[in-house]
Amino acid sequence: MLTAFTAGLLLITVSELGDKTFFIAVILAMHHSRRLVFIGVTAALAAMTILSVVFGQAASLLPKIYIHYAEIALFLAFGMKLLYDASKMAAASCDADVVEEAEAAVKKADAQLPKRKTPWAILTEAFLLTFMAEWGDRTQIATIALAAGNNPIGVTIGAVLGHSICAAIAVIGGKLIAGRISERQLTFIGGCLFLIFGVVAAVEGV
Repeated sequence: MLTAFTAGLLLITVSELGDKTFFIAVILAMHHSRRLVFIGVTAALAAMTILSVVFGQAASLLPKIYIHYAEIALFLAFGMKLLYDASKMAAASCDADVVEEAEAAVKKADAQLPKRKTPWAILTEAFLLTFMAEWGDRTQIATIALAAGNNPIGVTIGAVLGHSICAAIAVIGGKLIAGRISERQLTFIGGCLFLIFGVVAAVEGV
């Protein structure tokens, strides 16, 4: 369980910093109550984590040998993809395209809501924007892979804690911290972590 917790915590924390959902939280926290934004974002990420773990547990019903090799392949593929992406990135603090996507998503959501937003409207906006941005993301797939071959409770607790840490950094630090995050370095670290977990899974065997 401790290994699953550590894997979930490390992979999620490194992968989510500077991600689209991170910048959505930053932008929302600049215009609305930080407490409400944090609750909405964290609830969405927790819901996505639980859903991913359920998918992972469903996949675990398949023959163990298939799950084992699929887990290794996913981690190694993600690792190499992230390292490749990092090599192509500029040395700028953050990915401008990701920030623009987050701003466009928030702007579109704001246009569909009344100008005077209630606490419930802010919570709903934060939840839905984050949930939709996270759907199909690499962290969701990584969580599914982890849950398929590891203790589901450990993965869930670790991943939710990792998401909560990233959400807290985004909401509390806001634009100041976001401007100092090196997307290239985080992507490189994330790639290395995925490769490490892929190698560990291969060494441990079925």
